[in-house]
Amino acid sequence: MKYIDEFRDGELARQLARAIAAEARPDRSYRLMEFCGGHTHAISRYGLLDLLPPPVRMIHGPGCPVCVLPIGRIDSAIELATQHGVVLCTYADTLRVPASGGMSLYKARAEGADVRMVYSCDDALALAAAHPEREVVFFAIGFETTTPPTAAIIRKAAEAGLTNFSVFCNHVLTPAAMVHIMEAQTDPDAVALDGFVGPAHVSTVIGYGAYQAFADRYQKPVVIAGFEPLDVMQSILMLVRQINAGRALVENQFTRAVSREGNLKAQALVDKIFTLRASFDWRGLGEVPDSALRIRDDYAVFDAERRFGLSYRQVADHKACECAAILRGQKRPQDCKVFGTVCAPDHPIGACMVSSEGACAAHYTYGRFRTAAPQDHA
Repeated sequence: MKYIDEFRDGELARQLARAIAAEARPDRSYRLMEFCGGHTHAISRYGLLDLLPPPVRMIHGPGCPVCVLPIGRIDSAIELATQHGVVLCTYADTLRVPASGGMSLYKARAEGADVRMVYSCDDALALAAAHPEREVVFFAIGFETTTPPTAAIIRKAAEAGLTNFSVFCNHVLTPAAMVHIMEAQTDPDAVALDGFVGPAHVSTVIGYGAYQAFADRYQKPVVIAGFEPLDVMQSILMLVRQINAGRALVENQFTRAVSREGNLKAQALVDKIFTLRASFDWRGLGEVPDSALRIRDDYAVFDAERRFGLSYRQVADHKACECAAILRGQKRPQDCKVFGTVCAPDHPIGACMVSSEGACAAHYTYGRFRTAAPQDHA
């Protein structure tokens, strides 16, 4: 296949669906967690659930970078903008995430804070270079995909000698979250899992070999999948075959972009600039050890947390919001009482309704909640 429309061929999708139905045994369940917001979006957009047989159930995981960011971290960003007078730069979706007291970065901007949306972290660096009289902070979020660009701008700032630029680092790590999900399997409320549809963009950076220890330890198959509908369907078929055979391998469906070793140059840059945090608070998961990055001491001058003396305070989600349970795979978006009514994309109550990669936003946008057949996790 050469062109994008070939990965969206309806007849090929139906052929894959027939193969899945033929190989999925009716006497067992195939509970598969997609660990990437892009996959959640594709599943809803292309109606892939409608093609799957009853034994195969897709379960949303904590793969949306905006969704897993806890309220306390948004509060700290608002503090930077309102109390320290910085120019705070970040991506669009982050501006809309609800924080404490009904606030958000958008509302902080409406009240006079200098909060700016940027399309890349380089935009924030350019702003700092153009306005040496202002303190510019880049509010960095995301998984391994967006970490190398943040590392690159810190290196550029150091090389340029910019003293008015810093980064509020909130980069988190996918394998650590997957381990946390599996360690929670002993919890009676945890959803049982049989396999994982592994993330695509993340894996281009860290490589599919990064999941081997996970598969070996927990004996759960992982298939790295691309974002197109045929990618996802083929990956589900690969998982069904592994589960039937009692295997727990890491397989790479997304061969056109992902290698075993990943992007070694990006990995080296990240390792030069960042080091592991001992623990990090995730929305829905709580404190997860060794699951996030902080800026190394050699580059501490560019660490906004240290420069401005930020202290983290854990804040509970809105009482009506089920984002936490949805991120753990315990509930579907339509299980939330405020989904699609009080909570909608133009007035979100929880983070899962903000980002296009969030499960709630995906279900709402493509109307899957109106026609979805009853499933434990759809």
